[in-house]
Amino acid sequence: MNESAAVRSDAPHVTGARSAENAEGDSVDNDDTVDDGGQPQPRKQRSFWKELPLLVGIALLLALLIKTFLVQAFSIPSESMMNTLQRGDRVLVDKLTPWFGSEPERGEVVVFHDPGGWLNEPAPEPNPLQKFLSFIGLMPSSEKQDLIKRVIAVGGDTVECKKGGKVFVNGKTLDETAYLYPGSTSCDDEPFGPIKVPDGRIWVMGDNRQNSLDSRYHQELPGNGTVSNEEVVGRAIVVAWPLGRWSTLPVPDTFDQPGLAATAAGPGALGLAGALPLVLWRRRRILAREGAVGQAPARA
Repeated sequence: MNESAAVRSDAPHVTGARSAENAEGDSVDNDDTVDDGGQPQPRKQRSFWKELPLLVGIALLLALLIKTFLVQAFSIPSESMMNTLQRGDRVLVDKLTPWFGSEPERGEVVVFHDPGGWLNEPAPEPNPLQKFLSFIGLMPSSEKQDLIKRVIAVGGDTVECKKGGKVFVNGKTLDETAYLYPGSTSCDDEPFGPIKVPDGRIWVMGDNRQNSLDSRYHQELPGNGTVSNEEVVGRAIVVAWPLGRWSTLPVPDTFDQPGLAATAAGPGALGLAGALPLVLWRRRRILAREGAVGQAPARA
């Protein structure tokens, strides 16, 4: 009789409880080793030091995946976004939603790559440890090739600001008191516009207007001061460090005011506008024809 047949046999003197015990024993035996006397011996557990490299490797892989697809930490190097962000703050940037087609929206604080010519100072050369920690997302990038600003206008918007006045987006005034640095003016140092933001691009400004080289100061470059959506790394969502400054970065209410979005007529709207007179003319013709028929004398 082979071993499998013996396992399946039902001996009369074996109770159900004993069968269950054997079943449990079988499951344990599958994970045990057997000594020379046929007695099961528990397997030896791996040494912690042998498993440590595997654990470290998995942790680094997860950190790399999170940094690449989910969130990444960035360090704030200047005062251009005060008081919303201060020098030395660490912010977490959402990198996931852009993978699903999300585009920057008005009022968001975003991190974006230097479009070219915005950063005048060359980036310092980081040491190998900084490169590695930055690569896996455990340390902010030390290359300083990214900037952080607030989105004021998006593709299709018209934005402008005159000296002594406020910022207008599509003719609507922005109330910037919630985020503008105390004592700052909207644009007295560099008035601009009106500027039509091209599709697929954004107009960005710092919250500390008199200390921010933002879109206003790069209108001579390709893009006329706007930034391509493709250069946007993601939206800053949380001030994570220092702990005493932990806070979220919501969109200010002024960007939710009715009528702020540009009302550009798309192909569907233009087609409807062109078809409407034809539909009304045809309807009048039909009504006139039916009226003429109703007034005709009945024939015998």
